[in-house]
Amino acid sequence: MTIKAPPAPNPFLRKAALAALVLGAGVLLAGCGGGSAPTTFDLTAPRDFGRIGGSRAILMVQEPTTVQALDSDSVIVRDSSGALSFLGGAQWADRVPKLVQVRLIQTFENGSRLGAVARPGDRVTPELQLLTDIRSFNIDTASGMAVVEITAKLVGDRTGDIRRAKLFAARVPAAAGGAEATRALDQALSKVLIDIVRWAR
Repeated sequence: MTIKAPPAPNPFLRKAALAALVLGAGVLLAGCGGGSAPTTFDLTAPRDFGRIGGSRAILMVQEPTTVQALDSDSVIVRDSSGALSFLGGAQWADRVPKLVQVRLIQTFENGSRLGAVARPGDRVTPELQLLTDIRSFNIDTASGMAVVEITAKLVGDRTGDIRRAKLFAARVPAAAGGAEATRALDQALSKVLIDIVRWAR
């Protein structure tokens, strides 16, 4: 029986296969590369602003409501025409309403109101609900200011009646750039949080 040797590999086909493999690897690497990841910034809960006295009624702090543009982790910029855009290369550590809720609760706790504040999901029955709405949380390029505006309402948990309501606002000079802009927004928010906690006592 005669055994035939396998045909010699076609050099053209071998080069074509190698080129296809290299091209496929290049496409895969390009898809994985993407752009550089944005820098993540956080908001802080103010401290050392004095002990907050007042009623020991349990207060439930709900997550703030807001418009869709602010319900994200983007750093918002408003120009002189009122148009909104995102500050490139920067983002918050969480959605703005969630971060504001957490830092507001911590501000109450930092004011020695640890046993008088709760969040949804805690196994407590509150006397009051604190409802807030974020109206502004952005850099205003026309004035060069970080602007924070939050409305707050104290509502009876059982009756649903509004006990008190107020608009809180703060403006802090803001330089261009991610770190400077987010720092100014954090400072403006701290002023608003302290005012809300003192008002709600």
